[in-house]
Amino acid sequence: MHVDRDTLATALYVKIDDELKASPQLNRWRPAVGIAPKITDAELITLAVLQSVLSYHKEAQWIRYARKNLLHLFPDLPKQPGYNKRL
Repeated sequence: MHVDRDTLATALYVKIDDELKASPQLNRWRPAVGIAPKITDAELITLAVLQSVLSYHKEAQWIRYARKNLLHLFPDLPKQPGYNKRL
């Protein structure tokens, strides 16, 4: 476990989640019925910001890194096609 990376991820998530809750117009519309996503929009945005901050330019490399090092923070991390689709 890397404490600094985990702290950064947690702080980013809290800030992004608070901003999405404070500004409901930023949230994506979802139908009332259907399959609910396993990963929240705040988690997905946090992962995208972390990808940029940690300088991963290729998504395949980023997903491998995240699955190896961040799965304890994001247990429902989608595979690359799902990540691309939601992002």
